[in-house]
Amino acid sequence: MPMKPLSSSSRQGFFLSFFKILSLKVKPIWIEVGYFMTLSFLGFLALNVSKPRTLPSFRPQNLDVFFTSVSASTVSSMSTVEMEVFSDAQLIFMTILMFLGGEAFTSFLRLQLMKSKLVKKERVLQNKADSESSNSSTGDPIHHLELGTVTLHQLVDENVETKLEHAIINPIEDSETIIKLKSIRFLTYVVFGYILVVILVGSSLVSLYITIIPSAKQILKEKGLNLHTFSIFTTVSTFANCGFVPTNENMMVFKENSGLLLILIPQILLGNTLYAPCLRLAIWFLWKITKRQEFEYILKKSKRVGYSHIFPRFETIAIAVTVVGFISIQFVTFCSLEWNSEATAGLSTYEKLVGSLFEVVNTRHTGQSVFDLSTLTPAILVLFALMMLASTYSNF
Repeated sequence: MPMKPLSSSSRQGFFLSFFKILSLKVKPIWIEVGYFMTLSFLGFLALNVSKPRTLPSFRPQNLDVFFTSVSASTVSSMSTVEMEVFSDAQLIFMTILMFLGGEAFTSFLRLQLMKSKLVKKERVLQNKADSESSNSSTGDPIHHLELGTVTLHQLVDENVETKLEHAIINPIEDSETIIKLKSIRFLTYVVFGYILVVILVGSSLVSLYITIIPSAKQILKEKGLNLHTFSIFTTVSTFANCGFVPTNENMMVFKENSGLLLILIPQILLGNTLYAPCLRLAIWFLWKITKRQEFEYILKKSKRVGYSHIFPRFETIAIAVTVVGFISIQFVTFCSLEWNSEATAGLSTYEKLVGSLFEVVNTRHTGQSVFDLSTLTPAILVLFALMMLASTYSNF
């Protein structure tokens, strides 16, 4: 007898129960380890089943495929196989792995776990409210609006919200739980929307650029790469700060395509060091438009929300200033020492400026490169090493 598909409410209940079990029964470190192990194993199966482009002359060993899967899911950008070996289907699977393993998406999952914990606490408050309501003799709900008896579902009700505007509410723990839960729910929507918008806009711009620029289009044609696969793969890899590019030469083959580099630079920053400032800016913008209490709570009580990528205003500004400062120092130094070097030979002034900017932005982020690092001066390599160490330190 065929099984009936789950309804939307059933699916929602299943995922809620799943996150609830994870958040309450398992320590976060084991959740993360299990997540990446499962993701890597499933990625290995998908990559192994799909056929590479180089058949029948060459097929990667299972260990190489598994290594690539782990590298993609952990956004490490290490590979023992040339990228042009992988077929279009395999590149799509790697795109999914990078998306699910990126810091922005995994932080979204952590928000879901946080929300599941608060949902349980909110249900306790709801039961408490129902119990007190049943023992009350008066029928006017405004006389029962103590903070401990107001549930999330009551707050959503427009009539109760209207009465709450005239009620005197004391800042006790129960109300904090309710507003925090509502804020985290809104935050999950914002984070997921942020990720989708950046990836969709970025991949669309990459596709548009390659379509209208003959030199970039010719590169994909010579390498046998699908335009849309290349666009979404490169965008996800850049945003997730993985560094994979479907070409064997990484971005060096596009060093004269300054427009493409300018499209990718913002995506590098939006997915890493400028993620927190841009996310806070997006929340501030939504608060100005909607005037929702949840957005105001996130902005003013970011530490209580508990999301590791939301900081107070001053700290957010400091992060943005630090990012701009580090990039400026590297950019000036790189241009000073490498302007007439072998690495930038044959490029115009504009191409050198854009290529240098792309290179220095990548040192603390994705690791993509438009220049052969072996031709750079030792001083620049030391500077890059220091910036990579600074990036590692800032993650702790």
